[in-house]
Amino acid sequence: MTPSLRGRLFVGLTAMVAVTCAAAGFFAFRYAFDEAIEMQDATLTQIAALAIDGRFETKMTPAAPGNGVDAENRLVIEELGRRSDNAAAGGLLLTLDDGLRDVARGRERWRVLIRTRADGSRVMVGQPTSVREEIATASAFHTVVPLLLLVPLMLLVTAILVRQSLRPMTSIAETLDTRRADDLEELALDGVPQELRPFIASINRLLRRIQVMVERQRRFMADAAHELRTPITALTLQAENLDQVVLSQESAERLDALKQGARRTSRLLEQLLTLARHDFDPAVPAAVVELDRCARNVVADLLPESAEKGIDLGFDEIQPCRIDAEPLMIEILIRNILDNALRHTPRGGKIDISVQCGRDGATLTVEDTGPGIPPEDLDRIFEPFFRGTRHQGEGSGLGLSIVKRIVDNLGGVVTVQNVASAGATGLRATVRMPAVIS
Repeated sequence: MTPSLRGRLFVGLTAMVAVTCAAAGFFAFRYAFDEAIEMQDATLTQIAALAIDGRFETKMTPAAPGNGVDAENRLVIEELGRRSDNAAAGGLLLTLDDGLRDVARGRERWRVLIRTRADGSRVMVGQPTSVREEIATASAFHTVVPLLLLVPLMLLVTAILVRQSLRPMTSIAETLDTRRADDLEELALDGVPQELRPFIASINRLLRRIQVMVERQRRFMADAAHELRTPITALTLQAENLDQVVLSQESAERLDALKQGARRTSRLLEQLLTLARHDFDPAVPAAVVELDRCARNVVADLLPESAEKGIDLGFDEIQPCRIDAEPLMIEILIRNILDNALRHTPRGGKIDISVQCGRDGATLTVEDTGPGIPPEDLDRIFEPFFRGTRHQGEGSGLGLSIVKRIVDNLGGVVTVQNVASAGATGLRATVRMPAVIS
């Protein structure tokens, strides 16, 4: 899986921050450590300066806390005597020159400062190097801690900056995702960062090319459907005129197949013309339509067909409801849904229609007792010319596609779902549209 641009930026900036902070922390630690060692050397120098003015026992004596020296630091002062004295009194230290140096005393390493008084006596101020390094390490660590605490804050700021910098791209993606499939309007360049302008300009050029291609396709479909309408109508009339002629059984069967094919072709052409008309002029005139009356008119037209198929077609509930739409488009919407239900409901089945009106809008519901739709087909049921994996009848696959376009243009929502109750199956189509509240 290819990582996202946001992820790449965040990982790259995080790595850069981590490496930079690690390097800065290392050098800050070393600098603070060396400074602490030098400060402790300065402390030894100051204590030695005080020790020259006084006399101490020859054994190792801790520096007096009253002099401002912490006893835990294990600072000691030792009288070494004179170089002319027996070396055993001062041991190796007595032979060393004045100054700072590291020496081994027992199992420990010591940092010592040796000074000689005016009378020739010598004094040593010393401290174990392990204690010095512990103090220096603690001091250096305290210096690095703020930098370590700053790293999470820097990573948080980095994440916020990356997110804010990529927000215009996210906004553009959300805008495109929420658009209708037939909305090919160009993207606005207002407020778009300079770096994204070439990208948006390329998208707009692509949208213009797609719009030209779609317009050509729509015009071709409309022209082809219109040109084919007249010969298909004439063919249908001629086929119906042959009903007056006495034909053999085989010829009658062929004639029935011819009439069935002609009806199907005529129905397909009508759907294509409706789709083309809606595509070329999708604007809905400002007219108030009674949805319940349109539903009654369509049901009245389809009652003979439902009675012939033995299907109980009727209203489960109908309420007065007015919507702002074109009457012809609403009747086409209702007819296409009912045609789909009649085509798939078996003999003896039932189709219930419901028209409801409320503050949240108008709702048209058509529920049948057919076999329903395979779950894998539900996402594609509104695609043009899609007839499903187990299609049957004379459907062209355009009916529900036209319904979807009409409902989208009205600002509504259409859903289709399988229903099951008491061992029976069926399909429920629900259309919700804005209503005119008087």
